[in-house]
Amino acid sequence: MYLEFWGLKEKPFENTPDPRFFYATPRHEEALTRMLYAVSEQKGAAMLSGEYGSGKTLLTRIVTNQLLGENDRYKIAIIINPNIPADELLEEILYQLGKSVAPGARRKSECIRQLNAALYENANAGSHTVIIIDEAQAIKDESTFEELRLLLNFQLNNRFLLTLLLFGQPELREKIGNVKQLEQRLAVRFHLSHLTEEETRNYVRYRCKVAGAEKELFSDEAHRMIYRGSEGIPRVINNICDMALVAGMGGSDPVSGPIIQNVVKDLCGIEVK
Repeated sequence: MYLEFWGLKEKPFENTPDPRFFYATPRHEEALTRMLYAVSEQKGAAMLSGEYGSGKTLLTRIVTNQLLGENDRYKIAIIINPNIPADELLEEILYQLGKSVAPGARRKSECIRQLNAALYENANAGSHTVIIIDEAQAIKDESTFEELRLLLNFQLNNRFLLTLLLFGQPELREKIGNVKQLEQRLAVRFHLSHLTEEETRNYVRYRCKVAGAEKELFSDEAHRMIYRGSEGIPRVINNICDMALVAGMGGSDPVSGPIIQNVVKDLCGIEVK
């Protein structure tokens, strides 16, 4: 709708986990490095928590893409909806790894047997198994966390046969804290916070550049208003900037502070100055 007016090739502020639009703040870089370190060193478990809309899902996609690019060095199971019974979670992990439970079999015992076989099969083929649980804070039953902990019992004398990566919102830390044996198995952990004002400005400019912008689309005042209205939350930044580009068509160029004020009031119900 606004691409031609602003000289863009595509929309810069879609809330989809497109790695091309990943703006790496120092904290995001460190989070990525820690998660990849946990996998490459074959640690048992790692946790990445972060505020709502802080970029965890995008980081999950980037971690996955980097691992998949390692020429079968890793076999990956990605669970995007973990709020299911523990037995079904085990079945889904098996399915993601290309295995299945035979009809009529005792589900849990068969799942464990099949998973054990799959892990050794991958290890013998030179592949390390990685299980990624996105939105892990959605797990309601503590017994499910206990099942995940038990997965870490699959190990050789000198290394784990799998690495468990848990991604989730801040409440995940509290839930993991209630399962002490799992918490103690976390070799790596990191928490993502919101962007600073300078990072917010650079984030907006980066995404505009990736989308094909050859000029500044937002005034200095607009950048300040974007930060104040979004509090540095990337998902909110995207919503504000997307609507601002719509509202700014035919008006000021670049987008002005008053336009951001109006958009923030409409989207967030707050006044920014």
